[in-house]
Amino acid sequence: MDYLEYLLDPEHWDLAVTGNIPSLVVDHLYYTVITLVIASLIAIPVGLYIGHTGRFSFVAINAGNAGRSLPTLGLIILLVTVIGFGLLPVIIALVILAIPPILTSTYAGLRAINPASVDAAKGMGMRPIQILFRVEIPMALPLILSGLRSATLQVVSTATVASYVGLGGLGRLLVDGLALNQYDRVIAGAVVVAALAIVLDLIASSVQRLVVSPGVSGRALTRTSNKAPSSSVGPATATAG
Repeated sequence: MDYLEYLLDPEHWDLAVTGNIPSLVVDHLYYTVITLVIASLIAIPVGLYIGHTGRFSFVAINAGNAGRSLPTLGLIILLVTVIGFGLLPVIIALVILAIPPILTSTYAGLRAINPASVDAAKGMGMRPIQILFRVEIPMALPLILSGLRSATLQVVSTATVASYVGLGGLGRLLVDGLALNQYDRVIAGAVVVAALAIVLDLIASSVQRLVVSPGVSGRALTRTSNKAPSSSVGPATATAG
C-alpha cells in the first residue's frame, strides 16, 4: 500500500513544497470551473432554443453521439500544434467535451415536458418567452442539472490530460509518476482524482435538491404517498370499531 504512504506523507500536503497535492487540486478545479462555465454559456442557450422551438433537433442528437466518441487527448495535441502550448488549447478541448451532455440534457428536459402544461400557460395568456422561463425551464431543471453533473464528472476525470502539455493539475501525479517509475504516485493521483469527482458529484447532488422544486423533482409526491397509508388506516379502523 505504498500509495497510502504517499498520500499520508505530510510533505506532499505542505503548501511550501512544489507540486503539493492541495495546489494540484486547486489547479484541477480551476480548469474544471472555467470549462463548465464556458460550456454552460454555450450549451444551455442552444439547448433551450432547440428544445423550445423543436428546430435543429438533430444538432442535440448528433452532439451527444459526438461527445461519446471524442478522443480528447488527440484533440488537445491537435490544438497544441495549431495554437501552441498553454491553457487555451486544453480549455477548448475540455469545453468541446463538456458541451454534448449539457446540450443534450437541456434539449431532452424541454422536450420531455407535458404539452398540457405548455397549453395551460398559453391559455393564461403567457408569451413564448414567459412560457420558456416560467414553465419550461423550471420543469426541465432536473435534467439540465443532471447534464451539468455528468459534464462535471467527465471534465474532472479528463482534465488530467492537461499535464501532458505542461500544465498543472492532478494529472501531474500521473505523468510525473510514470516518467519516474513511481507507481505509488500514479495510484495516489488516481485516488485523489476519483475522490475529487465523488465530492463534486455529492455537492452537485445537494445543490440540485435545493434548487429544484419538490413538485418538479417528485419529492413532494413521494412524501404524499408515504403519508397516504397512515391517513387511510384511521377511517378503516374507526369503521371496524
